[in-house]
Amino acid sequence: MSYDLTISKKRNFLHAKVTGKNSEENVKRYLEELAQKCKETKCRRLLIEEQLEGPRLGSLSVFDIAAEGSAKSRGIFRAIAYVDLRAENTSMQNAEHVAVNRGMPVKVFPTVAGAEKWLMEQG
Repeated sequence: MSYDLTISKKRNFLHAKVTGKNSEENVKRYLEELAQKCKETKCRRLLIEEQLEGPRLGSLSVFDIAAEGSAKSRGIFRAIAYVDLRAENTSMQNAEHVAVNRGMPVKVFPTVAGAEKWLMEQG
């Protein structure tokens, strides 16, 4: 595994920090791991703080990850806030649109503080 995942329980959500190498395989694996953790803990709100290093994934990879992850995780989450601290373009907004169009409650934020505020407002 070439990523590290740290999960902490906040007031009404889980906060996951992921570091390591940016790759399609790593993103898919950590998302599956988070879905499983949320199912186990019955926590339906999640903040993902991604700090993966290396070249950003291409648009097709981002689309595939968002579409596949949405299909696998439908019904698990009430709200997912996503912060990519190394994002360089609009690919995360595209991923948000793909996920939302498939019924996933995802919102992308530029800061952790904004993501936390939004999650706290999600009944």
